[in-house]
Amino acid sequence: MRSLLVALGLALACGSTVSAAQPGWSGLRWLEGDWSAQGGGGPGRASGGFSFHTEAGGQVLVRRNFADYPAQDGKPASRHDDLMVIYAEGDSTKATYWDSEGQKIRYAVTTPAPGEAVFVSEAAQGPRFRLSYHATVQGLEGRFEIAPPSAREVFKTYLTWTAVKAR
Repeated sequence: MRSLLVALGLALACGSTVSAAQPGWSGLRWLEGDWSAQGGGGPGRASGGFSFHTEAGGQVLVRRNFADYPAQDGKPASRHDDLMVIYAEGDSTKATYWDSEGQKIRYAVTTPAPGEAVFVSEAAQGPRFRLSYHATVQGLEGRFEIAPPSAREVFKTYLTWTAVKAR
């Protein structure tokens, strides 16, 4: 009986140590929660929201995002959905993104300063992508940039938005 209690105590202690460890993406904790966004291509052009929540026992941070685009300039209304899983890989933070258009992007993630997060695609060929978040007094500002294959370090803004915490 005593050995069973000791084993149980050790298991609980080890479990506590593991769950208390900070994941490699801990610099992104300020993003956690549900967000309501505006922007995405110009004033009034799109609306949507996104969330960042921990999953898998705190091992990953998952972003779920959607954007609703109204009918405009002869184009019908549309919706974009995507999912991104952020995780530690050794000493680095990585992310993998999938969307409703069939795209998949692998990112290296950095946090250059508190309240800043930068995701830069790791693709060896084709265009490069950079997704940035910057904390503001009201919430955050986001930017999605693309660099063409011929100038992979020359990022140009494709979308910008602002967001406030919904809860």
